[in-house]
Amino acid sequence: MNPNVGKLDRGLRILIGLLLISQVFVGLHTPWGWLGVIPLATGLVGWCGLYTVLGIRTCPLNKKT
Repeated sequence: MNPNVGKLDRGLRILIGLLLISQVFVGLHTPWGWLGVIPLATGLVGWCGLYTVLGIRTCPLNKKT
């Protein structure tokens, strides 16, 4: 798996994921907050399956010489 999520995108995904997960424990107390695991995981790994399907890439290509 080649990374396809850039630095800014990764940071936003991690932040949004943590905010959603925090809603399970503090705030709304709904199980819907566990959906935050998805953006958190894709942010930590740096790869998004949906981006691959749609052909989107937010990180720069590595140029090997």
